This record gives sequence, structure tokens and C-alpha cells, in this order.
Amino acid sequence: MLQDSVGEVTTHYHTLTRPVDLESGASLSDVIIAYERYGRKDNKNVILVCHALTGDAHAAGFHKGDTKPGWWNGIIGPGKALDTNRYCVIATNVLGGCKGSTGPSSEDPATGKPYGITFPGITIRDMVHAEHLLLEELGITELYAVIGGSMGGMQAMQWSVEFPAFVRRVICIASAGYSTPMHIAFGAVGRAAIMSDPDWNGGNYSPGKKPDRGLSLARMMAHITYLSDESMHTKFGRRLQKSEAFGYGFHTEFSVESYLQHQGEMFVERFDPNSYLYITRAVDYYDLTKNGSLTDGLAGTEAKFLIISVSSDWLYPPYLSQEIMLALSANGKEARYAEIVSPHGHDGFLLENAQLNYMVGQFLTPITVEDLMMHDPPSIRETSSIREAAELMIGHEINHLPVVLGDGTLSGIVTSWDIAKSVAGNFQNLAEIMTKDVITIQRSDSLRLAASLMEKHAISALPVVDNAGRVLGMLTSETLSLSEVLQ
Repeated sequence: MLQDSVGEVTTHYHTLTRPVDLESGASLSDVIIAYERYGRKDNKNVILVCHALTGDAHAAGFHKGDTKPGWWNGIIGPGKALDTNRYCVIATNVLGGCKGSTGPSSEDPATGKPYGITFPGITIRDMVHAEHLLLEELGITELYAVIGGSMGGMQAMQWSVEFPAFVRRVICIASAGYSTPMHIAFGAVGRAAIMSDPDWNGGNYSPGKKPDRGLSLARMMAHITYLSDESMHTKFGRRLQKSEAFGYGFHTEFSVESYLQHQGEMFVERFDPNSYLYITRAVDYYDLTKNGSLTDGLAGTEAKFLIISVSSDWLYPPYLSQEIMLALSANGKEARYAEIVSPHGHDGFLLENAQLNYMVGQFLTPITVEDLMMHDPPSIRETSSIREAAELMIGHEINHLPVVLGDGTLSGIVTSWDIAKSVAGNFQNLAEIMTKDVITIQRSDSLRLAASLMEKHAISALPVVDNAGRVLGMLTSETLSLSEVLQ
């Protein structure tokens, strides 16, 4: 059952001690990366959360005094897919952003003035390299997983290419292996809207006179791509906003017009126009293919992958996720594909929390031996009699009994079949009938491994032991047969 939020959180701001060398050949010093951290306080089982185009580091919980949680609060927290009882979750704001990380609106250390249009061009690769520097300086040497949707999914895939040994799992949602001509076209229209606003002033606008009209138009156009035809029919239809009859003019009449205008007006209050230019151009440049081949581009990856699409997404349609899967499969990589069934279009990756919690949770936290084993099973000493073993089995209704030494270390195993044979052979001691060469398993192992061991050795139970050989539990074929999912 899903539990509560992570509670009140704070955004942190880290100044990198090393410069970020950009793909363009430029270099940025004194770069600040904004981030939030949830869950475990150590640097173990770290999951990096990457945001979409206009997101930020506030992915979960509440800032002091706020009533609205972070943008992915539905899957981050105790008991959720990104379980903060189990993982250390870190969310960042990208390089080039305007929500705490260094970007065009930040002060240029060389001039003491905002970078503005003098900010160097950036790419998704540059964002990932800045994130990597941040994690290293926080003392993190490995990622259990990196996850993101849309542009966040691009970052997740870029991580697998740039730092294959650093990241163990990659979750890419509603994204692609490269930007298509349609993506580039939408970005171009959005940038044209901003740059055609007289207040843009060649990128040198003042905080009090920004190109709000152009940025609002860019957001209105982009927001259309986040929805679907079905969701717009359901949410707006052809309803008029304030009247019952057409006005036959050009003022706002339809509900959908009013909605888009509201989205544009709200957006200009929280986002910098130049950041929008730089980040959308970074998305244009994104391309993981090598010599035109996505298979070649992903050949060097080492992570396990979960690739998720949204059924009604026409901005990043399922075929783009399936292309990633085909490329990974062609390289023999371990990858899974899932599709969110949703009428919400691209926004489905932010709205369908139930499906995401299931898909992501199953991938990040697969069922293991520990989840199904009988804990602290009855056991017997090697010096005990066969009769005592039989009585234990009958009393606990079990067919397998670990035989242990005084410190709990496994010595062997005896079965009900062994007990039955002892009568015919007139055996008296357990040592005469028990199996000493026992196949064992550990609690962190997968159920798939357990099933394969049972099949290979024609056995119906496995003692679960720790590194010292002490018995922790028992896993039987009957228990496995009741499990619906073998990881």
C-alpha cells in the first residue's frame, strides 16, 4: 500500500569545484547545481531523478509553507516505487536551468552580470556530465538507478552511454534515443515565439521587462503536445468558456483557449525565457545513434533497462521507445518494455502514478528469495534421532528439515522421503540418512535462480543461508509455484 509523502524538504545548492567542459568546446567554472535529497542518508542504493523540459529539483515532498508537492510526489516516498525507506533518492535541476542551477539568468563570475545570451550552448550530454560531477563531489561512486521521463529519459539514456560502469539500472519513460524532426520543429516554433517578442531584446532583457508574451506563446504551443486528442475532447470538448453563443470575434471563447492562456500566464512566472531557448536547443542536439545506428550507439552500455512508453503519446509515440528496445536487444542487453495505458498523452508519465508505481517498483525491487522463504525454519542437530526428526516434520507439517551444527551452520538436510527409507534400511541416526552435499541459496538471490537450481538438481527445497553458512530460512517448490512472478 502506498504511504505518505517524504514531508518537508529543502533544496540544496552545490558549487562544483571542477569546471564543466562542454561538448561545444567551451568550459564553465563555479557551476551551481540545485538538488534535493530524500530517503536514506548514506550513499548506498542511490537513485538519480532527472526532470523533463521545464522541471526542477523539487520532485517530492513539500517546501515549507507550500500546499503543492513536488512534481513526482506520486512515485517518490515511503512504500512507493522510489521507496525512500530503501533508497537514497536525489533529484537535480539541469545545467542551463533557472531553478537554482547555473543557466543564462545566473551571474557570470567574469562580469558580475547575468550571462544572458552569452551563456555557452549546452547539450543533454553536458547536463549529464554536470550531474556526474555533482554526485562525485557528494561522495557517490555508483548509481543503483537513474530515472526520467521525456527530457529526463534522454538524460537517463545518456547516462548509460557516458558512464556505463557508474549506473546499474536505467528507466527511460516517454522518451527516445534521438530527437526527431518533429521535436526539432516544435522547439523551433517555441524559440521563434520568444525571439520575435520585442522585449527579448536580443537576449539582453531586464528582470522587469522579459519577453513574457513570447514565452507564454511558446508554452501554449508546447502544452498542446503534452495532451492527446482524447484527453482534450474529455476535458474541453467544444465548450465555450463564458457565454452560450459565439461572439464571432477573436477574443477567447472556447474553454481550451482559456486553458492554454492560463498555462502560458502561469509559466512566465516561474521560467526564464533564455533557459527555454537553451534547453530546447539541447533537446534538438540529442542523438545517441552512431553512424546513424541506435544499435551501435548503445553497444557500450552495461545497465539493465526498463523502457516505458505511453499509449496515447503522440509527441514521443511508443515506436520511439520500441526502437530503443530493439537496439538494446540487438546488443544482447538486459531490457524490459512496458506501456502505460492512458488517455492523457505525453503527460501520462506524470499522471498515471498507479501504473508507474507497479512497473518501476517491480523493476527496481524485484521479488527475491527473502520475500517468499520460510523465516527461521525448524531445524535439528546431527546427533538427534530419526524419530525426533520425524516428530518435528509431522508437528510443523513440513517435508524438509535442515540439519545444523551448534552455531546454526548448515550440516545437511533430511527429507520425509529419507525418513521413510530409514525404516526399510533399519537406520537409527540422522547422519546415516541425511544429504550432506546440500545445494543452498542466499536471501538476496532471485526467484528465477532458485527455480533453475531446483530444476537442475531435481530437488524441491533450498536452505537459505548467510555468508557464514548459517540457516536463515527455507524455500520450497510449493512456495515458488504460488508466486505469480519469477524475477
